[in-house]
Amino acid sequence: MNDTPADYLVDFGVTVTKTGGGTFTAIFDNEYAQADFDGTAVERTAPMLMARTTDVSALAKGATLTVNSVAYTIRRLEPDGTGFTRVILNS
Repeated sequence: MNDTPADYLVDFGVTVTKTGGGTFTAIFDNEYAQADFDGTAVERTAPMLMARTTDVSALAKGATLTVNSVAYTIRRLEPDGTGFTRVILNS
């Protein structure tokens, strides 16, 4: 069986609420990230969504989205050319 990204939205998607109303389904990831800057470790999480491009095409940098009762600000949108867009968030 070949799962498509849309299949993963059904299985693993969460509801995302747009400021001003409206919702869509996306896959939420908040992985741990660590970087080393001149010997100083910087640790943080890196929240992001993977969503259908049609669901996020009207969104812009700085817009607020709520996922699992937590508000995030859009840092950038990265369309992947396959109909899905990675939405990079700031918490």
